[in-house]
Amino acid sequence: MGGSDWRPLRITDWDRLSEARLQAHYAVQWLARTARGYIQPQPDDGHTSLRWDDSLDGFVTQALKDGTRLSLKLSNLTLALHDGDRAASAQTFSLSNQANKQVRHWLGEQMAARSLDARGLDAPPPYQLPAHPIAQGAAYDTASSGDAFAELAAWYANAEFLLNSIKRQMLERKLAASPVCCWPHHFDLATLITLPTRKDDVTGYVGAGLSLGDEYYGEPYFYVSVYPKPDPAALPSLPALGSWHTHEFTAAVSPAHRILAAKDQHSETEDFLRGSVAAAIKLLA
Repeated sequence: MGGSDWRPLRITDWDRLSEARLQAHYAVQWLARTARGYIQPQPDDGHTSLRWDDSLDGFVTQALKDGTRLSLKLSNLTLALHDGDRAASAQTFSLSNQANKQVRHWLGEQMAARSLDARGLDAPPPYQLPAHPIAQGAAYDTASSGDAFAELAAWYANAEFLLNSIKRQMLERKLAASPVCCWPHHFDLATLITLPTRKDDVTGYVGAGLSLGDEYYGEPYFYVSVYPKPDPAALPSLPALGSWHTHEFTAAVSPAHRILAAKDQHSETEDFLRGSVAAAIKLLA
C-alpha cells in the first residue's frame, strides 16, 4: 500500500461503529479457535496472532498443519479457507444472519474434510470477550451496519501501512520490533519495540498500535504505550493529534475524533506515531 492509498475515514457515529466492532471481534474468534486447534503452540499464544492482508480486506491465520489458512473479510464478515495460495479461496461462508452454532457446523465440516479433528475448534478461549448477544446465540447482522464494517477495514488497512513503516524505521535503527499483527483477545493491531533501558536489568517496551475501541475509549484510537511506566512529570509534549493517557497504563493516544478532524488524516497520524515513538524511546533509553 502506498501513501496515496490511504483510505479516508468518515464515520463519527461511535455507537454504530462500536456495534460493528463487537460483531467483528466475535467473528475473528473463529480464526483464533482454528489457530488454537490446528497450529503448533508458540510462546505467548503467538500462534493465534493474525496478519492483515490488504488483498483479502481482512485478517488471515498462520498456516495450519496441512498448509490451509482461514481468513475473515472484515467489510462483510465472510470466512474463507485458502489451500496454500491466499489469493484463491477454496470455500467461503458468510456470517450474515448466521449464529455461532451454524458457523461451528460449517467450519467443523471443512476441518473434517481436511482430515483434521473438528473438536479442535471447541477449546474455550483463555480470555473473556466483551458482552454481546452473539454470545447468547444471536445471529451476526452485517446488513444494518454495512458501511461501518467497511470503516473498520479502513482503520486496520491504514494502521497496517503506518505500523509497518514504524517497524522498518526501528529495524534500521537496530532496535527489535515484532511483526505487525492482530491479537484476537483485544482485537488490536500492533508492533512491539524492545530496547534496553537506563537500568541494566530492565527491558523497555514500546507498543505502537491501533485499538478500535475499548473500556477506555468508545472510539478507535492509535496508541504508543511505554513500559516500565515513566514518571508522569517527565512526559514530554506530543504531536498535535496526541495526548498522554496515564490511567492504569501510560501511552500517547490519538483518538478517532481528532484524526477525522485533521486536514490531512494520513500525514498527521503518521506524524503522531513517529513523534510519539521517538518520545517513548527517549523516555526509556
